[in-house]
Amino acid sequence: MTAATEASGEGYLWRRFEAALLNPVRAFRPRYLPLLMVYFAYGALGLIAVAESFWVKKALTLSPAELAALNVWITLPWTVKMVFGELVDSVPILGSQRRAYVFIGAAFIAAGMLLLAGAAGGWLTFASPENLYRLGAFISVLGVVIQDVVADAMSTEVVDREKPDGTPRAKEEVDRELGMVQVLGRLALSLGMFCVAGVAGWIASIYTYETVFLVGLIIPLISISGALLISLRPVEKRAIDWRILGGGLIFGFFVLTLASTNAPFNQEIVFIVSMSVICGMLWRVVSQLAPETQRTIFYAALIIFIYRAMPLAGQGYTWFVIDVLGFDEAFQGTLNQIGAGLALLGMWFFSDAITRRPVPQVLLWLTIVTTILSLPAFGLTLGLADWTEQVFGFGARTIAIIDTATTSPFAQLSMIPLLTLIAIYAPEGHRATWFALMASLMNMALVAGALQTKYLNEVFVVSRGHYENVPYLVGISLVAGFIVPIAAILIFGRRLK
Repeated sequence: MTAATEASGEGYLWRRFEAALLNPVRAFRPRYLPLLMVYFAYGALGLIAVAESFWVKKALTLSPAELAALNVWITLPWTVKMVFGELVDSVPILGSQRRAYVFIGAAFIAAGMLLLAGAAGGWLTFASPENLYRLGAFISVLGVVIQDVVADAMSTEVVDREKPDGTPRAKEEVDRELGMVQVLGRLALSLGMFCVAGVAGWIASIYTYETVFLVGLIIPLISISGALLISLRPVEKRAIDWRILGGGLIFGFFVLTLASTNAPFNQEIVFIVSMSVICGMLWRVVSQLAPETQRTIFYAALIIFIYRAMPLAGQGYTWFVIDVLGFDEAFQGTLNQIGAGLALLGMWFFSDAITRRPVPQVLLWLTIVTTILSLPAFGLTLGLADWTEQVFGFGARTIAIIDTATTSPFAQLSMIPLLTLIAIYAPEGHRATWFALMASLMNMALVAGALQTKYLNEVFVVSRGHYENVPYLVGISLVAGFIVPIAAILIFGRRLK
């Protein structure tokens, strides 16, 4: 290889590194700030995560299977985003279609924090602590969903379709900017997680859990500040589409009614009905697009749905690392800080490459890499720490740090390709609804995963102090999370052109 060739190769690598490092900075515009602060606040909800985990384990009577079932219900507000999307698109509140809904979402989040604080502190007694936890968690999620709908809509509106002189911008240029806005949104989310991760463990180890939940009231102020500080652009107005809003409201009422009963298989019934409603509404919107675009969106959504629908081990593993491995609040905060920081770096450096790669290729490598890098966590459940302590002189905490450091950079990358596709094809006048429907479909994947997590925890029962079934939970979720997505990518990926 000649010196000129080597210099050329080095120059190319340096340009790629520089692009990965600086592209997010170059892509930022001040008008993005309101939506980025909403995403940042969403990530900052991790401020109460450590306190919540330890409080639930120490003070409540809910089992891992019950917590997995609760997670199904808590995820459901994400599946009715089309209702909020239609409201945001077509129903101004005091003349506002964006800012007012950010305020409403913030109010719900604050109410949820107060319910958790009241349950932990014992000064709310109108329901049991377990039911106050259920209600507080649900209301907080509802507030996050409302704000997320607004941010999703704004993520398509902040991108100019025309030049200052009024002539149209090139489609490739617009699509590229739409993709970078999605990247910046994920970066803002990861930055929010990073900023609070270590603090979450520290304050949970020093202050009462009640105090931590009250400190969490600062989170809704972040999104409110973004909405107040920046002048938002006017958005297009249209009449209410009652087929979407009315159908969504009926669907939401049905879900709430069934959730309040103890009917057999009520969660499964809700899942099936939810999928039917969302797919029907989505088809109504997608049918207006070109057949080639329909095919692209269908197969991309199908692959990502399967990728996200895999089961997790559940709270049993969290309790195992607390009781058996001795991971206290402060160390959990340290792990979260490392994970959030490396996730942010991973998003930062890989986002430019991710937006340029096909969806199947991205998810194939993410599946392989994350499975391999998750093996140490499985090893911990089998006593790997005892062996490494004897042979190498390091134990469970070092393994956990290594595991967190290697897996975290890939945590947020899987959604970027689909979010970019959604933003590119968002139809004018229906952008919030469009984003909400696609997000609802993707969140139904999380409901499917939560249901499978519940089934696993019902078969392999884990209770406080009894963790012999934890290896089965972790092992099965690890195997399923590798085989099923790989099969889906190989079968459907070739159809995605």
